[in-house]
Amino acid sequence: LLLEKDFPFKEGILFFLFSNQIKKKQQEVVGFLEANKIDFQQMDIAGDEDNRKWMRENVPGEKKPQNGIPLPPQIFNEERYCGDFESFFSAKEENIIYSFLGLAPPPGTK
Repeated sequence: LLLEKDFPFKEGILFFLFSNQIKKKQQEVVGFLEANKIDFQQMDIAGDEDNRKWMRENVPGEKKPQNGIPLPPQIFNEERYCGDFESFFSAKEENIIYSFLGLAPPPGTK
């Protein structure tokens, strides 16, 4: 799987077979990125086995659930794992989201 430099942010997205709760989490991440004009690329893990395998292999062991299969959204900056939705939400609430994403913050933000 080649990660394009033009899309510095990767997010695993599953389009079906999951609860509304997961879809809401995905929508919250996407909505935040769009509102803040942060370039990103959604990765379909439902219909693309390579994307699913890449996500599973690149989520650190301590972040995987007991069954070993992390659920979306999982957030990456290129190949660097940023975190899951709970980590994203905490970083947003603590106003350290740009640090969490591994991005330089706009002036006046963290």
